[in-house]
Amino acid sequence: MKVSLSWLKEYLPGEYDIHRLADALTMVGLEVDRVEDRYAYLDTVLVSRIDAVAPHPNADRLVCCQVNTGNGQVPVVCGAPNVKEGALVPLARPGTVFPNGSTLKKSTIRGEISDGMLCSQAELELGLDTSGLMILADDLTVGQPLGKALGLSDPVLEIDLTPNRADCLSVIGICREIAAIEKTEIQFPDVPEPAPGNEINQLTSITIEAPDLCPRYTAGVLTDVNVGPSPFWLQDRLRSVGLRPINNVVDITNFVMMETGQPLHAFDFDRLAEHRIVVRTAREGDLFTTLDGQERKLHDDTLMICDGEKPVAMAGVMGGLNSEIESTSTRVLIESACFNQASIRRTAKQFNLGSDASHRFERGVDPQGCVRAMERAAQLMVEICGGKMAEGFIDVHPGPVLPVVIELSVDRTNRVLGIDLTADQITQLLQSVEFDVQPGDSDSRLSVTSPSFRMDISRPEDLMEEVARLYGYNRIPTTFPAIRDSRATTSPAISFRERLKALMTGFGFIEAITYSFNAKRDYDCLNFSADDPRRRFVSLLNPLSESQSVMRTSLVPGLLGTVRHNINQQLRHIKLFEIGQTFIRGDENALPDQKEILSGLWTGNRVENTWHDQNTPCDFYDLKGVLEGLLTALRVEATRFTRLQSDGFPYFKPDAAAEILSGTTPIGVMGEVSTSVCDTFDIDQPVFLFEMDAAVLASVTPSTRQARLLPRYPSMNRDITIIVDRNIEGFTLQNHLYQLDEPLVESIQLVDVFEGKSIPPGKKSLSFRITYRSETETLVDNAINDIHQRLARHLVKNFDAALPA
Repeated sequence: MKVSLSWLKEYLPGEYDIHRLADALTMVGLEVDRVEDRYAYLDTVLVSRIDAVAPHPNADRLVCCQVNTGNGQVPVVCGAPNVKEGALVPLARPGTVFPNGSTLKKSTIRGEISDGMLCSQAELELGLDTSGLMILADDLTVGQPLGKALGLSDPVLEIDLTPNRADCLSVIGICREIAAIEKTEIQFPDVPEPAPGNEINQLTSITIEAPDLCPRYTAGVLTDVNVGPSPFWLQDRLRSVGLRPINNVVDITNFVMMETGQPLHAFDFDRLAEHRIVVRTAREGDLFTTLDGQERKLHDDTLMICDGEKPVAMAGVMGGLNSEIESTSTRVLIESACFNQASIRRTAKQFNLGSDASHRFERGVDPQGCVRAMERAAQLMVEICGGKMAEGFIDVHPGPVLPVVIELSVDRTNRVLGIDLTADQITQLLQSVEFDVQPGDSDSRLSVTSPSFRMDISRPEDLMEEVARLYGYNRIPTTFPAIRDSRATTSPAISFRERLKALMTGFGFIEAITYSFNAKRDYDCLNFSADDPRRRFVSLLNPLSESQSVMRTSLVPGLLGTVRHNINQQLRHIKLFEIGQTFIRGDENALPDQKEILSGLWTGNRVENTWHDQNTPCDFYDLKGVLEGLLTALRVEATRFTRLQSDGFPYFKPDAAAEILSGTTPIGVMGEVSTSVCDTFDIDQPVFLFEMDAAVLASVTPSTRQARLLPRYPSMNRDITIIVDRNIEGFTLQNHLYQLDEPLVESIQLVDVFEGKSIPPGKKSLSFRITYRSETETLVDNAINDIHQRLARHLVKNFDAALPA
């Protein structure tokens, strides 16, 4: 919201320190982002004297001037008819930025250098005269900046309003806040009451067919209107807040909108079929051309202003080309209405058609301000356009708004805010911004009626906020709650999540945070079957885009999309993880099933490129080693990786995927992403990925630490090499040896896998290293040879294996 100090002073006469005023507004909740003088561009426009005028050698209608800037003469080419020697005129120097945004540069015109520009009133937006140069008074000082010479200064406040303060989207709304700060009263413009009578009812009628979307519609009619340019003062007011003058009728509606906060619209009355207004929703598929010349296809929930035959305006958003005010218009219907906020917001978003009017209607306008705004616009059209107001006005009000009355406890207000104000002090603060305050049913209670323009006030806490900001946030003393010292406890789930993040970061992975929304097509790319539970989506009613239309049921699409983005940025060595929720739709009217998943991936090289390392790509076993390290750090027992038998993970290569278990409890899966899935995500290198259920992982993670004494006696290692069928997993043999429960066996480790010439087809060689240790003595070879041979015979017998020759 922009507002100039000169416009504010029309309703609050006086002298103000603009920077103190900006600070005061910020402290009452109206944050001032910027203060700038709208005449600052005149700093590079100088009072200058024309010392000599000569004909242009190459142009009949141009002259070459020697212009005195007070610091020497500069050549300027000019074509104004009133240029003459000795005249004081404004000279814009190169670098001047004009109000229309153009920047003046030194130039050569028809072969003659022009080191500046002599300006008219209109070019400097200091008047409407375009006929010639702006002739200045003879007593001005040559070389002085024009703004300083003419005393032109008008600071403009740019205020960042919160969405609830729609009442301040007007000059009078800002004045209301300043009046409370300065403890003064607003001088409202005098608006005469409309002449009574029924003439208007003979001219037009208003019908509201959608009262839930239009609770009030007010209209007046003017005849004998002369459409033309607005007077300078009106154009200047609009330019001061960033609006472009169009014609006197439209400019008046914009002026009243900025003054009161009530958007208005003016229709060419003679272009309205049957000379009447109907407020209704559009018919699906209707076509409508808005004032910007764009044809738009309407929806059946779009609120429209129609005449007796057709739509003539998108209610609260933009008027139609078929009813706009033209230079030949003589009769005008003024619309001043109140529309449903959600309806206007939906229409503006559907058609990407924001306007100053929709901005205000979306936040809510004062339903009691419609008539006054219409009367104010009619008054100005009579004065400026020479129109005649038809007797009476039409006010259709199917949804009257009842006053909001709130009981406010003085004691509770003081307790919540940490201050000590009396009922009289609170009354004065609220009355300063036009609340009606009456004594309540006790001395410590007040009955407060909210003004109709404060639609954000509905409960006692809202009034407490008003008291706090008007009293001054900086005046509220700092206090601390009287509570006992206690240790804050963190949720176990949060602690476990942070522990996982720390461990994964320690393994060199970077945490990713992807959107909780995906597109349905992402799950087609993962090859999920039609009956896969991960296709039971929770759909969004109003998604930001098609790519974010459903809640995610897997973290995989987000991570693969992140890989694609990084590869597109030439970052090919990626180690990512994410901990996040997935959402699977439950039964009807039931909340979705939420699971917290730990997922991660590795693609690219095993280590970063350095001068002494080869570019070795990462593989399945690199990621497996990370997960083994993670589970070891969490002290998860009896972990194993076994071939993935389930077909529930179709995005893995069938021969390069494993299920992760703790005992018999599934924890997660890992594997290499299939080439076809990588192709659909535009990834041209192998990706290794894992997923774990964080809740299951937490359940198998011990909550207590156990310790044992360091061994007193040395260990002894023996290797067993055995040839088995290539489909037998090494873990199966390893687990079988553990189940023999040999007391001297401390650990068993797979150290080598070999397939080659010396191994029969369909077979492989596995080598295990068995560590033996006694807790009571130092072992010797004879003590373990028998045990070692017995273990080997067990493997040969139970797995149809053979010992190497």
